Amino acid sequence: MRWSDDFLGVAYRYFDLRMNVVPLFGNRRAALKLWQDVIHWWPDASIRVRFVEEPDSYWFMMGAESRRPDSNVSFYKRLPRSPHYERFKAGYGDAAYMRFGEYSSKTLYQVKDSDVCNCQHPAGDHADDPGDGPDETDTRCLEEGCACDRFVSTQVYLLKRKKTVADIAFLAEADIRDDPLAWNCMRANAHI
Repeated sequence: MRWSDDFLGVAYRYFDLRMNVVPLFGNRRAALKLWQDVIHWWPDASIRVRFVEEPDSYWFMMGAESRRPDSNVSFYKRLPRSPHYERFKAGYGDAAYMRFGEYSSKTLYQVKDSDVCNCQHPAGDHADDPGDGPDETDTRCLEEGCACDRFVSTQVYLLKRKKTVADIAFLAEADIRDDPLAWNCMRANAHI
């Protein structure tokens, strides 16, 4: 079994027919290609998602039987526990949608005036010093009391394609021997 941790992390979306679990990628084209080459061939009924919990972190694992076993890849990532993870764990119900997402950062010259900076002020409240020409490293916030000196808007874009995952489990480290996906992942990647 091949394992990949070549993604940035996992996002969770709550306001949909079902909650969403979203592996995040920095490049939209790479995510679309990976979906087409691997995930497209996974039957929904065979997709398994596992969360192996540690005190301050957890392992995300996702795999499935594929109709194209020669190109099959399973995914894993060790992530810090967060309120978003806890909310997903408490409310995912009996199934969730799995989709890919793009995590990207944009500068002042790539957004609209209404887009919001990571400092929580809109792009219209940021300005570049007009004397030195366009300079994306000095787009300070004009709001009084804000120390932001560079406009950066971090956004998550969800890709449209999705799969339904009904086999989701939250495991303690002591329980991984009973789960083949978690056991194989931990043996290959955690050196247990």
